[in-house]
Amino acid sequence: MDVFYRTNKLKKLAEDPKALAKKLGPVGAKKFRQRISEFLAAHCLEDLRNLPGPRIHELSGNRDESFSADLKHPLRLLFIPHNQPEPRKQDGGWDWNSITKILLTEITDTHE
Repeated sequence: MDVFYRTNKLKKLAEDPKALAKKLGPVGAKKFRQRISEFLAAHCLEDLRNLPGPRIHELSGNRDESFSADLKHPLRLLFIPHNQPEPRKQDGGWDWNSITKILLTEITDTHE
C-alpha cells in the first residue's frame, strides 16, 4: 500500500527515530515502525485485517471515517483511506480489498 501523512509534523516524526522514541517511548516507536512496514508490505488493507498484532478496525462515532491500528496501549495510529474515488461497497461500507492508499492522520488514545 501507499502511505501518506496528513501533516508534515507526523511525517517528520516518522522519519526521525529519536523524536519518535521521545514521543512514544522505545516500545511505541518500535510498534509505529512495525505498523508502517506492515502497511508498505501489504497490497491492500484486507491483507492486514486479520493479523492479531495491528488489530486494524473501523472506528465509529466522531471518528466514523477513520481506521485504527494498535501501537503501545493506549495509543493508536489513526488513518483514513486515501484512494480516489473512495473504495466503497454497494452497501456504503468500506471495500477493504480496494483500499491501497492510506493517509495517516494522528497518533492518539481513542478512548479519552
